[in-house]
Amino acid sequence: MRFSLTLASTLAGTLFASSAIAHDGHHQIAGEEPLEPSTATEALLDFLVPEAEAAANFKVEGKYRYIAANGYPYKSPGRFPNRNNPHSISKKNYQLKVPANPRKGRARSANGTPFGTALNGVLFDPATAEFWQNNRRSGWNYEANSKARKLGLDKHNAHVQPDGTYHYHGIPTGLLSSAGGRSTPALIGYAADGFPIYGPYGYSNPKQKSSLKKLSSSFRIKSGTRPSGPGGRYNGTFTQDWAYVAGSGDLDQCNGRFAVTPEYPNGTYHYVVTDSFPYIPRCWMGAPDTSFARLKSRGGNRRGDIESKPTDTDILPANHLIDNATPVIDAQHRPPPRGAGQRPPRGEGNARQGGGGRSPCSGN
Repeated sequence: MRFSLTLASTLAGTLFASSAIAHDGHHQIAGEEPLEPSTATEALLDFLVPEAEAAANFKVEGKYRYIAANGYPYKSPGRFPNRNNPHSISKKNYQLKVPANPRKGRARSANGTPFGTALNGVLFDPATAEFWQNNRRSGWNYEANSKARKLGLDKHNAHVQPDGTYHYHGIPTGLLSSAGGRSTPALIGYAADGFPIYGPYGYSNPKQKSSLKKLSSSFRIKSGTRPSGPGGRYNGTFTQDWAYVAGSGDLDQCNGRFAVTPEYPNGTYHYVVTDSFPYIPRCWMGAPDTSFARLKSRGGNRRGDIESKPTDTDILPANHLIDNATPVIDAQHRPPPRGAGQRPPRGEGNARQGGGGRSPCSGN
């Protein structure tokens, strides 16, 4: 099985491939912007970029699925740098691999590593490097999709890190549209552990091809108020505002489920990218390949930054799921360091925003 996006050296090749993409059906999902380009320039870019810039190749050999990509999307990205993201996209040389026949085990955290890659070669990397008061040890990590921080996300729910890495923080709307949108369970990528990643729509009966439904995550905003840091009521601004509540949605703690799909008619465990938290899964159910660990995700926490304690297995925190599926929660954050309630250093944002600066997923 081979999936590839390769370069064409002639204008004729460009015209052929672009024409095919341009005539794909567009299926808009709730909350997404229309995918048709809004300007003549964007239309031209959508026409030319697929062959001129993008390159991704997926092939199975033996026990592995090999991925070679430059990390540039074939649907033209937003304008970078922009007002809230000062970084320019640069092509990469990803040489990755994942198990071709992954085995489901127990959940392990994806914290600190990109979760997987889309079929266009762009990384899924949901966490941010934005913390309350710019203090990683505060334990309060901003969510890219919370709207509390403007991080320059484009219409594909992606933006750019300082090293030029373009990456997704949510549903890759352009890719999803090309893959069928909401007309089918749409394969959009592979996780680092080898399990496939699908868009937000799946069969209502996971055991057989049936009517489609939008799948919902099982994470919910906690009730009450934050015990430390920014204080105030939990509202989804921070990763730590969310908790997994088993059975409250269609998906497990890693935003996955076992179901039949067009590519796997006998069923497979797979992950789902949803339009609500966690958007992109924060843990794997299989063993991630070390090739992803070498990418060194720019978002999220470093292990050991937050004290964690066990909690009920049916109500789990959003911020940490460690190896062997041990659920943990930062039941008591460390006391804020001296000065944590004061203004951040000059040049690193304002007190209302909680700072920012030029951290990897920062828009400031």
